[in-house]
Amino acid sequence: MTLKTDEEKEILREAGRRLAVVLEETAKLVRPGVSTLELNQKADDIIREFGDKPAFLDYKPYGAPRPFPATLCIAINETVVHGIPTEDPVELVEGDIIGLDTGLIHKGFYTDSGITVPVGEIDESARKLINITREALMVGIKQARTGNTTGDIGHAIEEFVKPHGYGIVRELCGHGVGKAVHEEPSIPNYGRAGEGAVLVEGMVIAIEPMLNEGSKEVVFEPDGYTVRTKDGSRSAHFEHTLVVTKDGPEIMTKK
Repeated sequence: MTLKTDEEKEILREAGRRLAVVLEETAKLVRPGVSTLELNQKADDIIREFGDKPAFLDYKPYGAPRPFPATLCIAINETVVHGIPTEDPVELVEGDIIGLDTGLIHKGFYTDSGITVPVGEIDESARKLINITREALMVGIKQARTGNTTGDIGHAIEEFVKPHGYGIVRELCGHGVGKAVHEEPSIPNYGRAGEGAVLVEGMVIAIEPMLNEGSKEVVFEPDGYTVRTKDGSRSAHFEHTLVVTKDGPEIMTKK
């Protein structure tokens, strides 16, 4: 984990604004009949038009069998995260929900963000899942202030989600970000208040709740990346990159 200087934070703010545009414009393409290949290409095109680099393409996380082969992670329905749009591409179907997750490198600094959006008309259960997951992200972000801990973030998310009965994915979590895609600390979406790493001014982190309609259990596919719900229930994911300040969290990945 590295604390970011004022100059570095300004670079990250610009990177975050750009990433927000990438996701917004890519989401505008989401409709029945559109392929995952088209969505990946759109995100890639916008990032490169900015003069930046895709953060995920060819990135090889620790322990991964191979580099990630796409710019955009796509998660349709029961896929939680990290679906590969360039392998076994599919066309979207009315009623699907789809997660779009990507990052970019601007002047050597990384930002990371994700959203889940409907494909055409969706049922009320899917709409609620998306809305609660988005709200869970904001609940977690409110705890990202100097002197709090990563446990405070996870505890707040968990307590908010519990009454809705959704499964909170435990094998994946938020993380530090800035000079690499993944930095310390890890930020689970569950936990005990007051435990974990202490948040200090200048920390840049990504918070990303992943909620399943059914069980919290997930399975990892043989492709080395795709994560699905074990029971086949739908999943939603939202993520922002933010900086911890003495005045509270500042979201970077927004326009």
